[in-house]
Amino acid sequence: MTRGAKLATRTAVLARRRRLTDAQRADAARLVQAGLVALVRRLRPRRMTAYLPVATEPGGPDLPAALHAALPVGAELLLPVLRADLDLDWAPWTGPDDLVASGRGMREPTWPPLGKSAVAAADLVVLPAVAVDRRGVRLGRGGGSYDRALARVPATTLTVVPLHEGELVDVLPREPHDRPVRAVITPAEGLRRLDGVAPG
Repeated sequence: MTRGAKLATRTAVLARRRRLTDAQRADAARLVQAGLVALVRRLRPRRMTAYLPVATEPGGPDLPAALHAALPVGAELLLPVLRADLDLDWAPWTGPDDLVASGRGMREPTWPPLGKSAVAAADLVVLPAVAVDRRGVRLGRGGGSYDRALARVPATTLTVVPLHEGELVDVLPREPHDRPVRAVITPAEGLRRLDGVAPG
């Protein structure tokens, strides 16, 4: 039942994303980026992770550039590198010219990966999701890559998911391997901490 409920929710949300107009996506990306940039400037992380949004994912294709520009001098921005076993490695992002096409429509940094555990040293983790509930339960694409990565992140690290409007929901189905996140950013509300984070 849980997997069937996840699939139904994922299908509905992704269909709603596809119905967004280009103008709606661009406006949402601008607002989400502004919220994340403000957060980065306030926290001043020495290392953070993010991702390169594809297709209808919130944040826009220039999200890494916006975040990198907001970081303190000398700080690192790491992007995921998908391994053959669907786990995530991490490599530095230094600019849009240092990306190469990879599987599943993604682009990844060309720099050598730093290892799966590199995410554990991040002060801020920005990651994608299809939806998040008010307890912090996250619904991803179904591969489990980010759940594995989140298992390496200390519970005190701020984990943030950019969402479109309507993707922060009351309750999502949860399986034992699902890892919660601590906050979301939406176009209308900006950063919202999730006080009822489910135990990891």
